[in-house]
Amino acid sequence: MNGQDTIAAPAISAPWSLRDKVAFAGVGTTRYGNFPETDSYGLGCEALNAALDDAGLRPSDIDGLIVNRIPSYERFAEMMGVNPQYCLLTEAPGRFSGVSLALAMQAIATGAAKTVALVYGNNGRSVRMMYGGGDSQWSPWGMTSPGAVHAMMWRRHMHDFGTTHADLGPVSVAFRKHACLNPDAVMHGKPITLEDHAKARPICEPLKLLDYCLINDGAVAWILTSAERARDLRRPPVLVSGYARQDRFSYGSAPADDYWYPTLSACRSVYDRAGFGRDDVQGLGIYDNFSPTVMFSLEGLGFCGQGESGDFVRDGTLELGTGRWPTNTSGGHLSDSYMQGWGIIGECVRQLRGDCEGRQIPDARAMQYICATHIAQSILFRRDDA
Repeated sequence: MNGQDTIAAPAISAPWSLRDKVAFAGVGTTRYGNFPETDSYGLGCEALNAALDDAGLRPSDIDGLIVNRIPSYERFAEMMGVNPQYCLLTEAPGRFSGVSLALAMQAIATGAAKTVALVYGNNGRSVRMMYGGGDSQWSPWGMTSPGAVHAMMWRRHMHDFGTTHADLGPVSVAFRKHACLNPDAVMHGKPITLEDHAKARPICEPLKLLDYCLINDGAVAWILTSAERARDLRRPPVLVSGYARQDRFSYGSAPADDYWYPTLSACRSVYDRAGFGRDDVQGLGIYDNFSPTVMFSLEGLGFCGQGESGDFVRDGTLELGTGRWPTNTSGGHLSDSYMQGWGIIGECVRQLRGDCEGRQIPDARAMQYICATHIAQSILFRRDDA
């Protein structure tokens, strides 16, 4: 097993140069579901218009544009009536939500752009997109989908640490509970129990239906600008206090038999960069393409020891109202919508602005995003007055 390998976290000898320099000024989302009457361009325009309205800005105020899962930034810019001096189309995998955020921060910090719109549009459900199969990157190893990869990783975790499929149940149940508090969630009004999780239809052993993310249409847009400028706009700014990333591709085409533990552990440098620690965070946003990914994220960032995530989540730790670490309060990918990290980051921002009504974390001052993959990332956000 490669779990004993380590990647040293970068030493932080001085405050991170981008700490609290860039802020979210606006967030916009669409409905989530099945919308064959439109496409990723139409959905993206809807989300960006909502974000502009949220921030109190006009299309002409946007001088930077990053799009994801929208085929052409040129066509999208034309449709929205924006003429940015900085534009980019980023790769489709969900890890690029965090990567896109970092690129926007760098553009603002270097003066390449002052106000960047980041737009994700996905019509995967209406076009019946297949995530896996065919000529997928995992085919040489007999893997035909991301689900198969994560199933094998959790099987390995079960073998190494004695965890079980039942240990995943509290993750799925907590996120569905949150979706039932979120009127915009795809699975709103459809609660589940641990028994439902255990009896769900097997998909790829040991994972079952309720361990898999949703597939749906929708879009998310963020508007980022300098913290100084954001303070003059319509909504309270949410600051990006820390960002950490570690890449590793020795398992780029096969299951990670170390559960991305070295890369995730290296991302603990995010606390030094942000200037505050884990205990100062009130809630989490964790990339949950599959329920085991949440467990790997909690272990990698040090919320519990390696192999201890089953015990850690068992008693409602991730649930609003009862748990210390309310996680994916919109319902996440498992129960809100599969917006590949974009919606989860948007939910962190909304929590810090106090916009979440029945699913609001009381006095949320700081939130943490975690993405477990071979481009591992963690981001810390805080209220401007925190």
